[in-house]
This record gives sequence, structure tokens and C-alpha cells, in this order.
Amino acid sequence: MIGGSTTGNTDYEFDSDNHLGLMERMMLADQTSYLPDDLLAKVDRASMAVSLEARVPILDHRVVEFSWRLPRKFKVRDGRGKWILREILYKHVPRAIVDREKMGFSVPLAQWLAGPLRNWAGDLLLSGETEGVLRSVVVHREWDRFLAGNFTNCAGLWAVVMFRAWQNQWLSATRDRAEKPVLARA
Repeated sequence: MIGGSTTGNTDYEFDSDNHLGLMERMMLADQTSYLPDDLLAKVDRASMAVSLEARVPILDHRVVEFSWRLPRKFKVRDGRGKWILREILYKHVPRAIVDREKMGFSVPLAQWLAGPLRNWAGDLLLSGETEGVLRSVVVHREWDRFLAGNFTNCAGLWAVVMFRAWQNQWLSATRDRAEKPVLARA
């Protein structure tokens, strides 16, 4: 059991085979895969890129162990998670900040495609064949809409840019090798 004993915690959920309940399985999955394999890896890369030493105090082992021992009513209330943490934060941080929507770590695709990557992306989007995979008319139309200031399909454009870059790198190289004659060894 991560975080120690559940003794005295009558709110801890176990299924009929005395295994962890759904909430606890979700907590365990977050702690053993999502955090180390995704979120913490991103924080680590981003902080190292600018020579910054980052700390994640909420993941101190004592805090994590405490969270595993907390009764469920302090974790989720009225459909909202992190109830006890929110209650503590309300005493020190404006409610508007605590209760705002998650913002995530989105990539600034619109700024990249309109700025430093514009020529490269345009060349990839508007040139070459797509081997029957993409409809050039649609790709051109979406790029024109983007250039006119409609940034709603940045993720779709980025996917096509990445596909075309991959296609140029790998399929062109395969075609080039296939067209070169193989020299017989003596």
C-alpha cells in the first residue's frame, strides 16, 4: 500500500475482493504512471532547458502519504476534487485563482506557425504530393484561413505539417534508395 496503513480510515473503499476501489486505483495510476511519465517529465525538461531547478513540494512523500490516509470526504465533495486543498488555499489565495479552469501546458502553435515556422510550414503544406492521403484543396484552404487570422485549426495544420515533414524525411529517402541501382560485390 502506497502511503502506509489505512487503519482507522473507514472511508477507504475496497471492492469485494479487498482490492483498492476505483478512486484509489485512479490515484495509484496517476502516481505511478501519469505523474512520472508525463507531467513530471515535462516539468523536468522545461526547467532544465532554462537551467532552472524545479521543486514539486506537493509531492513531498509526507504530503503524498497523508493524502492516501485522508478519508474520501476530504478528497472529493460535491463532485469537486482536492476539496481539503482548496479549503486551505481559500485562506491564502483569492478564490478566483483557486477556482479558475485548468490552463494546461499548451504549445503555442498559432504563434509558431504565424512566426518563426511560417515559411517552413507553408512550404510543407503547399508543396509536393500526398500520395492520395490528403486532399490538397482542403490543406490549402485551411492554410489560407490561418494566414487570414482564423487560428481555430492550428492543431490540424500542425498534424499535417508533421505528417509532411515525416513524409519528406522517410518516404522520400525510401524512394531515393529504391531508385538507386544496387552495385554487385565482386
